[in-house]
Amino acid sequence: MAGGGRTSARSRIKPAADANDIDDSPRNAKRNLKARKDRSRDHNYIRIFDVNLKVMLGMSAFAFLVILFLIRHLVNPAEEARRPRVVTPFPAPKVMDLPQFQGEHRESLYWGTYRPHVYLGIRARTPQSLIAGLMWIAVKDGRYLMRHVCQDSDELSTYGWTHHNGRDFGHQVLVDQDLMLTTSFLKSKVDGCGYGGDWAVRIDVQSKQSKWNEDTTHLFFYMADEDGNALSLSRDFDIHEDSILVSGSRMDVGGWQLHLKSMNNLEVHFAGFKTNHIHNLSDLVQQNLGSQARKFGRLQLSDTSDDSPNILVFQISAQIPFKIDIAFVSGNVSQSSRVEERVRSLTGTILTGQLREKQREFDAKYEKSFNLADMIDSESLNVGKAALGNLLGGIGYFYGQSKISLPRDPNPGDHDNLISYWPAELYTAVPSRPFFPRGFLWDEGFHQLLIWRWDVHICLDIIGHWLDLMNVDGWIPREQILGAEALSKVPEEFVPQHPTNGNPPTLFLVLREITHSLKEKRFDATESEEISSFLERAFVRLEAWFQWFNTTQLGKDRSSYYWHGRDSTTTRELNAKTLSSGLDDYPRASHPSEDERHLDLRCWMYLAADCMHSIAELFDKDNKPRKDYGTTAKQLSDFEILNQMHFDYAYGAYFDFGNHTEKVRLSWKEKKVGHNYATRELVRAVLERPELRLVPHVGYVSLFPFMGKLIPPGSWILEKQLDLISNQSILWTDYGLRSLAKTSSLYMKRNTEHDPPYWRGPIWMNFNYLILSALHHYSNEDGPYRDRARAIYNDLRGNLIRNVVLNYHQTGFLWEQYDQKKGKGKGTRPFTGWTSLVVLIMAEAYGET
Repeated sequence: MAGGGRTSARSRIKPAADANDIDDSPRNAKRNLKARKDRSRDHNYIRIFDVNLKVMLGMSAFAFLVILFLIRHLVNPAEEARRPRVVTPFPAPKVMDLPQFQGEHRESLYWGTYRPHVYLGIRARTPQSLIAGLMWIAVKDGRYLMRHVCQDSDELSTYGWTHHNGRDFGHQVLVDQDLMLTTSFLKSKVDGCGYGGDWAVRIDVQSKQSKWNEDTTHLFFYMADEDGNALSLSRDFDIHEDSILVSGSRMDVGGWQLHLKSMNNLEVHFAGFKTNHIHNLSDLVQQNLGSQARKFGRLQLSDTSDDSPNILVFQISAQIPFKIDIAFVSGNVSQSSRVEERVRSLTGTILTGQLREKQREFDAKYEKSFNLADMIDSESLNVGKAALGNLLGGIGYFYGQSKISLPRDPNPGDHDNLISYWPAELYTAVPSRPFFPRGFLWDEGFHQLLIWRWDVHICLDIIGHWLDLMNVDGWIPREQILGAEALSKVPEEFVPQHPTNGNPPTLFLVLREITHSLKEKRFDATESEEISSFLERAFVRLEAWFQWFNTTQLGKDRSSYYWHGRDSTTTRELNAKTLSSGLDDYPRASHPSEDERHLDLRCWMYLAADCMHSIAELFDKDNKPRKDYGTTAKQLSDFEILNQMHFDYAYGAYFDFGNHTEKVRLSWKEKKVGHNYATRELVRAVLERPELRLVPHVGYVSLFPFMGKLIPPGSWILEKQLDLISNQSILWTDYGLRSLAKTSSLYMKRNTEHDPPYWRGPIWMNFNYLILSALHHYSNEDGPYRDRARAIYNDLRGNLIRNVVLNYHQTGFLWEQYDQKKGKGKGTRPFTGWTSLVVLIMAEAYGET
């Protein structure tokens, strides 16, 4: 995220400064030696006494059943009693066990580009999968650099899926120095296929400058089996005689083969590895290349393999320009003539035709889903397609165990007590492929606002996976770091999840829209039935989630809430961060306490209660919970109570409440370490005693009642919110609304020596979208401020679209945030998480109910 040293709600990425340099150190291959021992048996039988064999067998069977009963009812409950609640799954049928997620649906999504952290990675939605991927060698300043894992330090001019339908097609463009690669992905299901079908990858290599043509470029395509199954190299390995590179067999897909086809003159080499550490594959390849370069002075793989390798890497070298097609076929691969026919259908001119047709289908569906043709120019249209494409192309599948931090032992010096969550799978979109290629709970609600409009089945599948991660208390870990590949991107200290901390329940944003659309009969009969089944199955988990917030995050005062997890003992932070809110360093009360009332959390709870009430109404559940949700929503939307607790009549703005003083600053303090060696550190200084009061910082949090449409359209308070939004000295810029007002005492202030401002000024797309949604709402409501809301809406919408599109054409990326002074992209790139909401802004799709 912005500022490499910042400790954010998202875990920081591990540094990889020179990780891609080709390593010349030799690889020490280890081989396992197996010894067999024969055990002799004495078959002589000595008869000691006579028994009735039937009686003996009957008594034995009875005794066995008794032992099983004791184990099940005595041992297991004891183990269950010892298991902490925090790692106990929620005791209800899983959402993902619904019939609609089985059968054809499950198989249709089996294979995909589900490894978002690499430039091109393919896997299946199963814990131990076959995986495939692409590497290539770039040359910069005379150094050979390996490209594999997405990282900002590679300095690609642009990369990302310009088209992707989330299911069986994708097209990606990558520009690295003067090298341009396009990668296309296609799935096929025909008779004889294994489970999930066949798939193909096309890699087209061009040079941006004609003077680089005829230079040799080295690609590396690999297959690896996470389950450790041995891969078989093609018998003679003569690519000119036989297109098979590698083959194998698995329980899920049966026999399989990987074929390489090209009309160009290729040179192919290989290396095979036996290891469980597939996430270190880049290192293995670089070590092999480095050893060969030292020994023979050439940059090529060794054409050797470990015994029974579960990874095979193929180096494909050719002069630019060139194009290769790689086809994966599975199932019945014993009939060579039928296999050849399937390979032909996935390569060459037939593949070209299929890819063109899929791109036409994508364009047509994009127009049908968002109706943009007459609303924006062609440049903006293409940026919108890239935003959607990279969001869908960034969907990943992960499997592993979260690390949970239990409360510390009171003994001095003890560290956090870590415990593992149960093994779980997660299918989810990700915020950013290079920096955050994993699931983030509060991001996902914003992602799904776009995805459900494109493919509601994928949307429900993703939400179902998230809800099935719920524990018995109704808590969901907010950041999902599952599996070795995901863990390899996160420093160890940022891995543990804290069960006292929540995250904004943004999934209710999309569930509210889907529920409303269901009531309005906007789905066909099959979709309506599946959505109803989903909501009915999910309801008990949503109730538990709501109750977790409604108990653990409750404030002292009635209908008040506060985010737990702030550090009340900090001496280095200007303002203790509120990571659980998602807004990290956004200014809160200077002195964290149980007296706090957080305005944003109150409004999130209103959203959740209102959505729960709406779902309960859908099933006509005339019971107490439904009435409770309706009552809670009514109470949290009570305008008079809201104003009593959070409105400052002098400022005309809504604020948090807490123990606060404005007179806090960071100052340098000399500190002696070691042998009286003096150093300086930036520490927090409090210059006056705090008091319970409203926290006077105007920004995104102040606008939550406005975003929640809780302000009556005729109220003068609505006019005050429009004043704050449109005032250039407060929130307004020509590029979008600032996260914090220029008038705030913490505007663009660092929070520590190493933490630059994050939510203290820069422009964020997710909240600009919600503010636009509210402006659109009030511009269609009868009231004295209708016309003004419409004018502000039009200006803000135009500014946001224009700036995002301009940045994309200048830099090749969508960004995490945008500078409030010049509109320049900041933070992580590409960031096609919630920044992809620009598509809905273009379409004016706000899901109003």
